[in-house]
Amino acid sequence: MDTAADTAGTLSLEGALALIDRGGPVVAILLVLSVIVVAVTLAKIYQLHHAGVGRHRRATLAVRQWREGNTAAAFQTASDDSLASETVARAMDLVADNDAELAREQVESFAATRLHALGRLTGLLDTIAQVAPLLGLFGTVLGMIEAFQALEGAGAAVDPSILAGGIWVALLTTAVGLAVAMPASVLASWFDGRLENERVALDALLTDIFAAPELVELVPETAVPGHPATPRAAATATAVP
Repeated sequence: MDTAADTAGTLSLEGALALIDRGGPVVAILLVLSVIVVAVTLAKIYQLHHAGVGRHRRATLAVRQWREGNTAAAFQTASDDSLASETVARAMDLVADNDAELAREQVESFAATRLHALGRLTGLLDTIAQVAPLLGLFGTVLGMIEAFQALEGAGAAVDPSILAGGIWVALLTTAVGLAVAMPASVLASWFDGRLENERVALDALLTDIFAAPELVELVPETAVPGHPATPRAAATATAVP
């Protein structure tokens, strides 16, 4: 097994070196960009998984319990480390102690900041997807120039194989550029879609929390762990005959 793996690694390295030798520095740059794409992709997958992007079951249950008036259970349910649960817990915490409109602004700012942080590396994939084809085309232009220079130097004894060989080597950089750009573009779109879906889900959860603020006033604040009775709750109680 180790021998086969070593052989495959050697062949892969030799193939990369041969590709660089054929395509020149442009192909070397494109291969570096391909390594960056792989590294960013792995980092993004880990980052989104660690943040719990796409996991909304416990957050949805917590919101349902909150609207039913079971505040303590709602806080307990939203105690996992996913972004949705963290946002919901913060919303319930703030709306219990603040005006609903102010609380929503604070929670939306928190969620937007977290989503922005999760989307940072996606821009790098977008940039590589745009730059890689241009680099490939640039390498092709340089290769064509070299091919025609060689053709000119041959004088009257023109060998068509010289031109054909120069053209296919020149086109190699375009192919490598597209091979790097296409997966980078697809991955960037996929990550953007995941974050957009998360933003929509968070907005729906927050709407469910803040749509009926009277539920919060009817819930005894003593049911919320660590929250004493607020002046707003006391005022509501005194207003009842």
